[in-house]
Amino acid sequence: MPTAAPSPATLPTPTSPSVEHDPHTQRRVLLKLSGEAFGGGKVGLDPDVVRGIARQIAAGQRAGVQVAVVMGGGNFFRGVEMQQRGMERARADYMGMLGTVMNCLALQDFLEKEGVDTRVQTAITMGQVAEPYIPRRAIRHLEKGRVVIFGAGAGMPYFSTDTVSAQRALEIKCDNVLMSKHGVDGVYTADPRTDEDAVKLDELTFTEALTGNLRVVDAAAFSLCMDNDLPMLVFGIDGEDAITRAIRGERIGTLVTSG
Repeated sequence: MPTAAPSPATLPTPTSPSVEHDPHTQRRVLLKLSGEAFGGGKVGLDPDVVRGIARQIAAGQRAGVQVAVVMGGGNFFRGVEMQQRGMERARADYMGMLGTVMNCLALQDFLEKEGVDTRVQTAITMGQVAEPYIPRRAIRHLEKGRVVIFGAGAGMPYFSTDTVSAQRALEIKCDNVLMSKHGVDGVYTADPRTDEDAVKLDELTFTEALTGNLRVVDAAAFSLCMDNDLPMLVFGIDGEDAITRAIRGERIGTLVTSG
Protein backbone atom coordinates (compact mmCIF):
# COMPACT_ATOMS: atom_id res chain seq x y z
CA MET A 1 0.00 0.00 0.00
CA PRO A 2 1.66 3.27 -1.00
CA THR A 3 2.11 5.84 1.75
CA ALA A 4 1.53 8.78 -0.57
CA ALA A 5 -1.15 9.02 -3.21
CA PRO A 6 -1.28 11.32 -6.23
CA SER A 7 -2.92 14.62 -5.38
CA PRO A 8 -6.48 14.48 -6.72
CA ALA A 9 -8.72 17.42 -7.50
CA THR A 10 -10.22 19.13 -4.50
CA LEU A 11 -13.93 19.10 -3.83
CA PRO A 12 -15.84 21.93 -5.53
CA THR A 13 -15.96 25.17 -3.59
CA PRO A 14 -19.25 25.40 -1.69
CA THR A 15 -21.69 28.07 -2.80
CA SER A 16 -22.35 31.03 -0.54
CA PRO A 17 -25.77 30.76 1.12
CA SER A 18 -26.39 34.47 0.49
CA VAL A 19 -26.42 33.98 -3.30
CA GLU A 20 -29.60 33.09 -5.20
CA HIS A 21 -28.99 29.63 -6.66
CA ASP A 22 -29.61 28.29 -10.14
CA PRO A 23 -30.89 24.73 -9.55
CA HIS A 24 -29.24 23.54 -12.77
CA THR A 25 -25.75 24.68 -11.70
CA GLN A 26 -25.85 23.83 -7.99
CA ARG A 27 -23.56 21.21 -6.59
CA ARG A 28 -25.41 17.93 -5.99
CA VAL A 29 -24.27 15.28 -3.51
CA LEU A 30 -25.38 11.84 -2.39
CA LEU A 31 -25.01 11.27 1.36
CA LYS A 32 -24.90 7.71 2.66
CA LEU A 33 -26.07 7.36 6.27
CA SER A 34 -25.56 4.19 8.29
CA GLY A 35 -28.37 2.73 10.32
CA GLU A 36 -25.99 2.16 13.21
CA ALA A 37 -25.64 5.93 13.59
CA PHE A 38 -29.41 6.32 13.88
CA GLY A 39 -29.51 3.87 16.74
CA GLY A 40 -26.65 5.48 18.62
CA GLY A 41 -24.91 2.10 18.53
CA LYS A 42 -28.00 0.24 19.77
CA VAL A 43 -30.97 -1.53 18.21
CA GLY A 44 -33.76 0.89 17.28
CA LEU A 45 -33.92 4.66 16.81
CA ASP A 46 -32.52 7.39 19.03
CA PRO A 47 -34.67 10.48 18.30
CA ASP A 48 -32.02 12.87 19.63
CA VAL A 49 -29.43 11.42 17.24
CA VAL A 50 -31.77 11.58 14.25
CA ARG A 51 -32.73 15.17 15.14
CA GLY A 52 -29.05 16.16 15.22
CA ILE A 53 -28.36 14.52 11.86
CA ALA A 54 -31.39 16.25 10.33
CA ARG A 55 -30.17 19.63 11.58
CA GLN A 56 -26.77 19.06 9.95
CA ILE A 57 -28.32 18.04 6.63
CA ALA A 58 -30.62 21.08 6.73
CA ALA A 59 -27.66 23.39 7.35
CA GLY A 60 -25.77 21.91 4.40
CA GLN A 61 -28.78 22.12 2.12
CA ARG A 62 -29.36 25.78 3.05
CA ALA A 63 -25.81 26.51 1.89
CA GLY A 64 -27.04 25.92 -1.66
CA VAL A 65 -26.26 22.23 -2.13
CA GLN A 66 -28.74 19.71 -3.50
CA VAL A 67 -28.78 16.73 -1.12
CA ALA A 68 -29.96 13.17 -1.70
CA VAL A 69 -29.62 10.52 1.01
CA VAL A 70 -29.30 6.73 0.96
CA MET A 71 -30.32 5.15 4.25
CA GLY A 72 -28.88 2.04 5.82
CA GLY A 73 -30.83 -0.16 8.19
CA GLY A 74 -28.26 -1.82 10.43
CA ASN A 75 -29.87 -0.46 13.59
CA PHE A 76 -32.84 -2.74 12.89
CA PHE A 77 -31.60 -5.67 10.85
CA ARG A 78 -28.50 -6.88 9.02
CA GLY A 79 -29.01 -9.55 6.38
CA VAL A 80 -25.43 -10.83 6.42
CA GLU A 81 -25.52 -11.41 10.17
CA MET A 82 -28.83 -13.25 9.95
CA GLN A 83 -27.41 -15.44 7.17
CA GLN A 84 -24.60 -16.44 9.51
CA ARG A 85 -27.24 -17.50 12.03
CA GLY A 86 -28.95 -19.77 9.50
CA MET A 87 -31.52 -17.50 7.81
CA GLU A 88 -31.85 -17.59 4.04
CA ARG A 89 -29.84 -14.62 2.74
CA ALA A 90 -32.32 -13.21 0.23
CA ARG A 91 -35.17 -13.17 2.76
CA ALA A 92 -32.89 -11.59 5.38
CA ASP A 93 -31.86 -8.88 2.93
CA TYR A 94 -35.49 -8.02 2.16
CA MET A 95 -36.15 -7.68 5.87
CA GLY A 96 -33.18 -5.34 6.10
CA MET A 97 -34.62 -3.22 3.29
CA LEU A 98 -37.75 -2.67 5.36
CA GLY A 99 -35.55 -1.43 8.19
CA THR A 100 -34.03 1.21 5.90
CA VAL A 101 -37.51 2.55 5.11
CA MET A 102 -38.27 3.03 8.81
CA ASN A 103 -35.10 5.10 9.06
CA CYS A 104 -36.11 7.09 5.96
CA LEU A 105 -39.44 8.04 7.51
CA ALA A 106 -37.77 9.07 10.76
CA LEU A 107 -35.28 11.28 8.91
CA GLN A 108 -38.07 12.77 6.80
CA ASP A 109 -40.01 13.69 9.92
CA PHE A 110 -37.10 15.48 11.58
CA LEU A 111 -36.01 17.22 8.35
CA GLU A 112 -39.50 18.62 7.88
CA LYS A 113 -39.42 19.84 11.50
CA GLU A 114 -36.32 21.79 10.37
CA GLY A 115 -38.39 23.35 7.58
CA VAL A 116 -36.85 21.24 4.80
CA ASP A 117 -39.25 19.79 2.23
CA THR A 118 -38.47 16.11 1.61
CA ARG A 119 -39.49 13.14 -0.49
CA VAL A 120 -38.88 9.47 0.30
CA GLN A 121 -38.42 7.14 -2.67
CA THR A 122 -38.15 3.38 -2.26
CA ALA A 123 -36.92 0.59 -4.53
CA ILE A 124 -39.74 -1.64 -3.25
CA THR A 125 -43.18 -0.20 -3.94
CA MET A 126 -45.01 0.94 -0.80
CA GLY A 127 -47.26 3.70 -2.03
CA GLN A 128 -48.85 4.61 1.29
CA VAL A 129 -45.55 5.85 2.77
CA ALA A 130 -43.25 6.69 -0.16
CA GLU A 131 -42.88 7.31 -3.87
CA PRO A 132 -41.37 4.63 -6.11
CA TYR A 133 -37.76 5.24 -7.07
CA ILE A 134 -37.80 7.20 -10.35
CA PRO A 135 -34.46 8.90 -11.13
CA ARG A 136 -35.87 11.76 -13.22
CA ARG A 137 -38.46 12.54 -10.58
CA ALA A 138 -35.74 12.50 -7.90
CA ILE A 139 -33.68 14.98 -9.95
CA ARG A 140 -36.70 17.25 -10.30
CA HIS A 141 -37.30 17.18 -6.54
CA LEU A 142 -33.66 18.16 -5.95
CA GLU A 143 -33.91 21.03 -8.43
CA LYS A 144 -36.95 22.28 -6.50
CA GLY A 145 -34.93 22.42 -3.28
CA ARG A 146 -36.18 19.20 -1.70
CA VAL A 147 -34.06 16.59 0.04
CA VAL A 148 -34.69 13.14 -1.47
CA ILE A 149 -34.24 10.10 0.78
CA PHE A 150 -33.78 6.69 -0.85
CA GLY A 151 -34.88 3.56 0.99
CA ALA A 152 -35.14 -0.21 0.48
CA GLY A 153 -31.64 -0.44 -0.97
CA ALA A 154 -31.58 -1.61 -4.57
CA GLY A 155 -34.80 -3.57 -4.11
CA MET A 156 -32.79 -6.76 -4.62
CA PRO A 157 -30.84 -9.01 -2.23
CA TYR A 158 -27.02 -9.22 -2.11
CA PHE A 159 -26.52 -5.47 -2.69
CA SER A 160 -25.09 -3.36 0.13
CA THR A 161 -26.26 0.20 0.73
CA ASP A 162 -22.69 1.36 -0.02
CA THR A 163 -23.07 -0.02 -3.55
CA VAL A 164 -26.57 1.42 -3.85
CA SER A 165 -25.20 4.84 -2.82
CA ALA A 166 -22.72 4.82 -5.70
CA GLN A 167 -25.40 3.63 -8.14
CA ARG A 168 -27.95 6.25 -7.06
CA ALA A 169 -25.31 9.00 -7.15
CA LEU A 170 -24.45 8.12 -10.73
CA GLU A 171 -28.05 7.80 -11.87
CA ILE A 172 -29.15 11.17 -10.49
CA LYS A 173 -25.91 12.83 -11.68
CA CYS A 174 -24.29 13.79 -8.39
CA ASP A 175 -20.94 15.55 -8.19
CA ASN A 176 -19.76 13.59 -5.16
CA VAL A 177 -20.80 10.64 -3.03
CA LEU A 178 -20.32 11.22 0.70
CA MET A 179 -19.89 7.99 2.68
CA SER A 180 -20.42 8.66 6.37
CA LYS A 181 -19.06 5.99 8.69
CA HIS A 182 -19.84 5.27 12.32
CA GLY A 183 -16.78 4.77 14.51
CA VAL A 184 -14.09 5.68 11.95
CA ASP A 185 -13.20 9.10 10.50
CA GLY A 186 -11.78 8.10 7.11
CA VAL A 187 -9.81 5.45 5.26
CA TYR A 188 -6.88 3.87 7.10
CA THR A 189 -4.10 1.56 5.96
CA ALA A 190 -5.68 -1.08 8.24
CA ASP A 191 -8.59 -1.32 10.67
CA PRO A 192 -7.76 1.30 13.36
CA ARG A 193 -9.98 -0.53 15.86
CA THR A 194 -7.73 -3.59 15.76
CA ASP A 195 -4.37 -2.29 14.49
CA GLU A 196 -2.72 0.48 16.50
CA ASP A 197 -0.25 1.08 13.65
CA ALA A 198 -3.00 1.95 11.17
CA VAL A 199 -2.47 5.33 9.49
CA LYS A 200 -5.26 7.60 8.26
CA LEU A 201 -5.01 8.59 4.60
CA ASP A 202 -6.13 12.06 3.52
CA GLU A 203 -6.22 11.13 -0.17
CA LEU A 204 -5.90 7.98 -2.26
CA THR A 205 -7.11 6.48 -5.52
CA PHE A 206 -9.79 3.87 -6.01
CA THR A 207 -7.14 1.55 -7.43
CA GLU A 208 -5.09 1.86 -4.23
CA ALA A 209 -8.18 1.23 -2.11
CA LEU A 210 -9.02 -1.92 -4.08
CA THR A 211 -5.51 -3.33 -4.33
CA GLY A 212 -4.91 -2.56 -0.66
CA ASN A 213 -8.12 -4.43 0.22
CA LEU A 214 -9.32 -1.48 2.30
CA ARG A 215 -12.82 -2.56 3.34
CA VAL A 216 -14.18 0.61 4.93
CA VAL A 217 -16.39 0.82 1.80
CA ASP A 218 -17.56 -2.12 -0.31
CA ALA A 219 -15.31 -2.96 -3.25
CA ALA A 220 -18.30 -2.80 -5.62
CA ALA A 221 -18.94 0.82 -4.58
CA PHE A 222 -15.27 1.71 -5.08
CA SER A 223 -15.34 0.07 -8.53
CA LEU A 224 -18.53 1.85 -9.66
CA CYS A 225 -17.10 5.23 -8.68
CA MET A 226 -13.73 4.48 -10.26
CA ASP A 227 -15.26 3.36 -13.57
CA ASN A 228 -17.37 6.51 -13.76
CA ASP A 229 -14.87 9.01 -12.30
CA LEU A 230 -17.13 9.92 -9.36
CA PRO A 231 -15.19 11.31 -6.36
CA MET A 232 -15.98 9.76 -2.98
CA LEU A 233 -15.48 11.32 0.44
CA VAL A 234 -15.28 8.87 3.34
CA PHE A 235 -15.72 10.62 6.69
CA GLY A 236 -16.75 9.99 10.27
CA ILE A 237 -20.33 10.87 11.17
CA ASP A 238 -19.39 11.38 14.82
CA GLY A 239 -17.42 14.60 14.35
CA GLU A 240 -18.94 17.95 15.26
CA ASP A 241 -20.97 19.25 12.28
CA ALA A 242 -19.22 16.60 10.16
CA ILE A 243 -22.22 16.06 7.88
CA THR A 244 -22.68 19.79 7.24
CA ARG A 245 -18.98 20.22 6.51
CA ALA A 246 -18.97 17.26 4.10
CA ILE A 247 -22.05 18.56 2.26
CA ARG A 248 -20.49 22.02 1.92
CA GLY A 249 -17.38 20.49 0.37
CA GLU A 250 -14.90 20.95 3.20
CA ARG A 251 -11.90 18.65 3.17
CA ILE A 252 -12.49 16.22 6.02
CA GLY A 253 -12.07 12.46 6.15
CA THR A 254 -10.48 10.81 3.10
CA LEU A 255 -11.01 11.86 -0.50
CA VAL A 256 -10.92 8.93 -2.94
CA THR A 257 -10.66 9.67 -6.66
CA SER A 258 -9.71 8.00 -9.93
CA GLY A 259 -6.34 9.74 -9.68
